[in-house]
Amino acid sequence: MLVEVCANSLQSALNAQEAGADRIELCSELGVGGVTPSYGLIQLARERLSIPIHVLIRPRSGHFTYSDVEFEVMLADIDFCKEVGVDGIVAGVLDSDHSVDWERTKELVERAMPLPFTFHRAFDWLNDPEGSLRQLEALGVTTILTSGQCPNAMEGIENLRNWQSSTAITIMAGGGVHSENALELKKTGLMALHLSGTTFVNNVPLNEKIQMNSDKHLSEGHVAVTNINVIRQTIQRIK
Repeated sequence: MLVEVCANSLQSALNAQEAGADRIELCSELGVGGVTPSYGLIQLARERLSIPIHVLIRPRSGHFTYSDVEFEVMLADIDFCKEVGVDGIVAGVLDSDHSVDWERTKELVERAMPLPFTFHRAFDWLNDPEGSLRQLEALGVTTILTSGQCPNAMEGIENLRNWQSSTAITIMAGGGVHSENALELKKTGLMALHLSGTTFVNNVPLNEKIQMNSDKHLSEGHVAVTNINVIRQTIQRIK
């Protein structure tokens, strides 16, 4: 059974390799579900790891319906990943009604070729997962990362079992996977597991320092973007 570790840093990737992981999904910012890692992180991971590296292509946190400019960034990131020699691409694009954006998904899969393509947990927002599964297989998607459309993979275990039995795509269980439930998930017939195995290090006492995280930017239903009028007004007042 393949074990993929979601690695959020170079150190995490090195630790995953040392622990015996079969491959990593390289990303940043696990707290928002992961976004595309920096070019430097991708480059160094490729130089220092011998196991396969799949890279998350997600230009921002939040929902999976992207603007034209955001999609342009995704394509450029895939091009860079191929240039430095990564082993796979992880992405997903939805329409605003939570169906697969087929045109853009097809473009991403084709842009990634010949690398294998994983459709990530955007799958867990789909209204028609079974129908989408067959269509994603036809597009050339090789793996689907999913919790079975539940908060975690154990709660979605029956969906995971049923989907894997009905498709040649690898259904990779992710979300709440750890050492205590990995064997039970394997017994369902799944071929791959995805986990971060996170621990927390580098503790720094903050002593009631002001908070730098911004709750308003963490909503999944909208996207923060610079407002032209707000910036223009500010510049006009000080220039």
